[in-house]
Amino acid sequence: MSTTIRDVAKRAGVGIATVSRVLNNSSAVKQETRQRVLQAIKELDYTPNPIARRLSTGQTLTIGVIVPFFTLPDFVKRLQGVQQAISESKYDLILFNVESIEQKDRYFDDLPRNTRVDGVLIIALPLTNYQVSQFKAANIPVVLIDAVHPEVHQVYVDHAEGAKMAVRHLVSLGHRKIAFVSDYLESPFEFVATKQRYAGYREALNEAQLPFRPEYHLQGEFGREAARKMGHQLLSLEDPPTAVFAGSDTQAIGVLEAARDHGIQVPEQLSVVGYNDIRDAEYMELTTIRQPLYESGFEAVKLLFQEIEEPSAHPQKKELPLELIVRKTTAPSP
Repeated sequence: MSTTIRDVAKRAGVGIATVSRVLNNSSAVKQETRQRVLQAIKELDYTPNPIARRLSTGQTLTIGVIVPFFTLPDFVKRLQGVQQAISESKYDLILFNVESIEQKDRYFDDLPRNTRVDGVLIIALPLTNYQVSQFKAANIPVVLIDAVHPEVHQVYVDHAEGAKMAVRHLVSLGHRKIAFVSDYLESPFEFVATKQRYAGYREALNEAQLPFRPEYHLQGEFGREAARKMGHQLLSLEDPPTAVFAGSDTQAIGVLEAARDHGIQVPEQLSVVGYNDIRDAEYMELTTIRQPLYESGFEAVKLLFQEIEEPSAHPQKKELPLELIVRKTTAPSP
């Protein structure tokens, strides 16, 4: 038979209300009494019932994280930051992995109704106005990571600026034929990062007075193999690019493999720039745009905790810096 709060109260020689106040970290308990209760909890190996705890505190002490395709390297890094921040708190973490639009909509609809969490982090997925209103009606704070909505707290980077940093680097090396490989710009998940990077690519070309060449922009499924095929297509053009900016490090590695298949030397004959600075980028000595993936998860949790404790009247927006990391895959144009 499991230990109850009554057993703890009896062992400590106090009332049930006193044990409850100790569990809720109330300051209205003398230190001597608190230590006696904590000792009883330890001796009896007592674990509070989460449902009873919610009834007494109005909290679940649980944070929900909604993330698409959580095994992708950049999402994994963000989740590491989330986990680290939550591990230092009193909260537990529930992960909601999204593999389909139907699954995404179900989570967005169910969480506000079931109030299973005290706050929600949403990675890369946009919210509709209706979904925002549902979370607000349920008094569940939401923080977006790498997604935007004017009425929701968010931690983000300027992907358009990141793309411009990449292209400007290539232009500074004398490249005039710069291609861009990316995910599909139009996705059922409506990811904003790819569109912003494409916009930055176009803006940087215009800034350098370079014409946009449609054959130099290829888009496809995310992944190394799809990027390898796009790299083959670019390098087989009658007038191939001398540089490729890839929308992710994974895609950049695919382009590097295509160059190897064609016997093209990197960076002597082709320069390649990635985006994100995942672990493989350092291993491949890839020039890339570093975005603070781990930090975005960590900072989003801090912001969410702040909103749980002291809700603010206006959405808070925290922009994190990007950095160009120059390694061995870029060089002056041949």
